[in-house]
Amino acid sequence: MRILKSAALILAFLLAVFLAFQLLEINVEFKLGSVISLPESEAHTKPAVHKCGLSKACPPGHMAFKLTSGAASVVGPRMCLEDKLLMSSVKNNVGRGINIALLNGKTGELIKTAYYDMWAGDICTVLTGCSCFFFMLFLWFFRLNDEARKLIADLGSSAVGNLSFRDNWIFVGGKGIKTKTPFEQHIKNSADTNKYEGWPEVLEMEGCIPQRQT
Repeated sequence: MRILKSAALILAFLLAVFLAFQLLEINVEFKLGSVISLPESEAHTKPAVHKCGLSKACPPGHMAFKLTSGAASVVGPRMCLEDKLLMSSVKNNVGRGINIALLNGKTGELIKTAYYDMWAGDICTVLTGCSCFFFMLFLWFFRLNDEARKLIADLGSSAVGNLSFRDNWIFVGGKGIKTKTPFEQHIKNSADTNKYEGWPEVLEMEGCIPQRQT
């Protein structure tokens, strides 16, 4: 009798162990199945990529842009419009001084890029000629006369009157705008605040430019 009881107990124990493993396997499979069956939108969520790397998409009738000023005299400025790289060191079309891109304000078409070493160049000619285009500037080494400052102010700049030697400045404006542009940043050259020796920190700006309707 003792042998039979012992055998029954062992059999009951083995049965309990078997059932426990079965339940564990079912539970694991259920959890794995739950993970695998996540909706595709949740399982493969990726951050949205917008034009020029903007944090959000521009509304209809606007063009996405992103500007980065130069870093000291080593890294040149960079400009992107509607996912097109317009000016950069890689394109070899930027330089020391004032860097300009003229754009068709209605289509975003690039008309011209140029840079002017303000110790030796004259910017007034190109400024006078930008009658109907958006105008983008990057500045990290310059000298501007009163005529050039007035022309830039007419394009919507608020800071141009306060620019001085080795200031850092980025600006987007247009001919004939009725208010000052919201797309402008300016940082003074100051030994107390300069990030680089003798140079201010890099400026970066992104936004959505409204397309001209006429």
